[in-house]
Amino acid sequence: MMVCGIDEAGRGALAGPLVVAGVILHRKIDGLDDSKKLSEAQREVLYTKIVAESDYEIIFTDNKTIDAIGLSQAIADSIERILEKLSPPLAIMDGNTNFGILGVQAVVKADEKVPEVSAASILAKVSRDRYMVELDARYPQYGFKNHKGYGTKNHVESIRENGRCDLHRFSFHVRGLDDV
Repeated sequence: MMVCGIDEAGRGALAGPLVVAGVILHRKIDGLDDSKKLSEAQREVLYTKIVAESDYEIIFTDNKTIDAIGLSQAIADSIERILEKLSPPLAIMDGNTNFGILGVQAVVKADEKVPEVSAASILAKVSRDRYMVELDARYPQYGFKNHKGYGTKNHVESIRENGRCDLHRFSFHVRGLDDV
């Protein structure tokens, strides 16, 4: 049965977009796994293979939209757009919720168990990481190429020194910064 795997990258980031990908593989691809378990080089090689061997959709939701509608709604909207584009009979996503979307089955650790979800994990992460590296040139004071917008100690320190920029999620609480 044709399965669409769905996963996201950037859910917990303090800056930048949420990226949700959906993938229907045409054939088996060796080496697929949760993107967080793979090196950057491995992800890049697999990204090229996945794009060549699948039907896929990658949705970016910017930080301003996330601030306006909330993270859960941004994820749900992205999933709906993926399903509309790919029209799979079954969709499996990583996690413990399907965000109330019919036809989507949530499976904890699906990015490790289901090849299509692993592939979606890789497309989402590589796409988001590439984008954040590009943004680093415009905002070098934040070090986006190093932490990709996540809440590392260095990122929080750069926010403390420079304030938030227009890429930051103002609705997200930053521990150690917003507590004061």
